[in-house]
Amino acid sequence: MPVPADLETEATRLREAMAEALTAEGALAGSAWRQAVETVPRHRFVPGFYLPAAERDEQGMTVWEPVTAELDRGRWLAAAYSDTTLITQFDGEEADWKQSAVRHGGAPTSSSTLPSLVLRMWEDAEVTEGHTVLEIGTGTGYSTALACDHLGSAAITSVEVDPYRLEAAANTLFGLGHTPTLAVADGLYGYWPEAPFDRIVAACSFRAVPPALISQTRPGGKILLTLSGWLYGYARVLLTVGDDGTAKGPLLGGTVSFMSARTHAAPAFGNPAHWAAGLPETGRAAKHGPERITAATEEAFHLRFLAQSAVPDAQLTMVGEVVHLVDVITGSAATLAPGEGTWHVRQGGPVKLWDRIESVLSAYDAAGRPGPETFRLHVHDGGQHLRHPGLPGLSLPRL
Repeated sequence: MPVPADLETEATRLREAMAEALTAEGALAGSAWRQAVETVPRHRFVPGFYLPAAERDEQGMTVWEPVTAELDRGRWLAAAYSDTTLITQFDGEEADWKQSAVRHGGAPTSSSTLPSLVLRMWEDAEVTEGHTVLEIGTGTGYSTALACDHLGSAAITSVEVDPYRLEAAANTLFGLGHTPTLAVADGLYGYWPEAPFDRIVAACSFRAVPPALISQTRPGGKILLTLSGWLYGYARVLLTVGDDGTAKGPLLGGTVSFMSARTHAAPAFGNPAHWAAGLPETGRAAKHGPERITAATEEAFHLRFLAQSAVPDAQLTMVGEVVHLVDVITGSAATLAPGEGTWHVRQGGPVKLWDRIESVLSAYDAAGRPGPETFRLHVHDGGQHLRHPGLPGLSLPRL
């Protein structure tokens, strides 16, 4: 269907305004990516998406409003050229944008990541002309298009686990003249047919570094990943691959989060009340309260990742004021209930979950509360270890 000329004129204006805003914010300062931002039509990759309503529903769930050109062209186009993540899929279900409806709650499973973060990822990975690149998580294809525009399609391989998402992205990419190598594949295993790569960049998160990615990176090449887990603690790491097949590199600063790779998503754990019913009736006063890892602060964001390294199979949820920790692998559980000036802990099972988290919090405080940039991740045959002189013994789970 032909696109109205006035729409393309307005989209061009909005792209230029977005590039100007990103430059002013530092996301494009001195960047060679600005031409790509001004050229790639993001609206072509997001024919429909969801935005949160101003208020939650009666059950406290987020109300997600569909946004399309047919429903409100001005809102759709303005959002497409805002520095905002646009949710395009919930619970792995494709939306029918011709008959879209308001959603209540749900787990986002695909999106168009906010442009400033897309650019930050490409730049943090130190991607330059001449590099061959594997992108994990094609999504809508917007990030892929930026890379193709800047580096040339021949340099780009992009994989996506969802065949419907990839088909939609491929149609838009090819329609714009971009011809990267695209494949339906699980990013956990990279993409051997096009390996080795100079750079691997993931737009999803993993519980630990997939070994296949190290094997598919040239010596001296770099891998940029977001690490996550079932406590929803996140950290980004930039690894350099050595001649011996090992990899190491620093954690990066900031509070970036990505959706989990689908094979690394947390399992359902049932009813928290069932887990709590099996705990001892007596407990102890907590040395550290759960707000240390649940508060909406950068430090808590960082601490949740460190705590997660100590209890990699634990999940956290709240029922009223009570915090529940559940480990479906070992059958361990813990609850923290508020008391008079403290929290009361009850624990059961082979792993004392809150004891382990408290040991990390205490060591973190004793080490002077070090930021993420002071940690390095070492990946080798013996495992994946977070190294910091003040916090020994932190590892990522084996895949």
